[in-house]
Amino acid sequence: MGIFERIISVIKSNLNHLISRAEDPEKMLNQMLFDMREQLMNAKKQVATSIADEKRLRAQYEKELEQSKHWEMRAMQAIESGDEELAREALARKAEHDSNSEEFHKQWEVQKASVTKLKDSLRMLNKKIEEAKRKKNLLIAKAKRADAQKKIHDAMQGLNDTSAFDTFGRMSEKVEQMQAEADAAEEMSEEVTGDQLEKKFEKLGDVSSVSVDSALEELKARMGKTQTATQTQTGESTSQS
Repeated sequence: MGIFERIISVIKSNLNHLISRAEDPEKMLNQMLFDMREQLMNAKKQVATSIADEKRLRAQYEKELEQSKHWEMRAMQAIESGDEELAREALARKAEHDSNSEEFHKQWEVQKASVTKLKDSLRMLNKKIEEAKRKKNLLIAKAKRADAQKKIHDAMQGLNDTSAFDTFGRMSEKVEQMQAEADAAEEMSEEVTGDQLEKKFEKLGDVSSVSVDSALEELKARMGKTQTATQTQTGESTSQS
């Protein structure tokens, strides 16, 4: 019975706990089922041996009964022949077989009860294995879902961790500060070097075309006024002549 107690103990153990400890629940459950099938085969062999022993004890018990009947008939035959001494010897042999048959009967009854228990345990073991086979895929799916949930939880925990964002913010501020310092350095360099007046004109942009046009119009206007004044003066001189 030891083997059945060990097998049933394994089957009744908390599978969810085993799954949580397993690196690969699917492989573990497949291995467990393989081991249980191996144990089932060994248990069947043990039951078969026990059944064989039970049949052997029964056969020996029945054989002793037959011998007892045989010597009883011998004793009756001796009495009919008038040989009481021979009848006594036959009855003594009958008593010997009666004693043996009684002993074999006791052993047979014990073995028969043991075989009955073994058969019940074997049926229970087979039932548990079938249940485990049916639950295997469900347990594997449950384990995979739990693992996925754990990964999602870990990922969300990582997103909730503001240290990375804080670092990013500090780096952004640092880059902005570096850029501001670079611009300031460039501005200071321009302030202390070069022709500042020329630089001011450069900031006004390219005035070559616009300024020239304006200057031309202004010059033409001025020339027109001068020409008009000259003509007026010439006319006045003529009239006086």
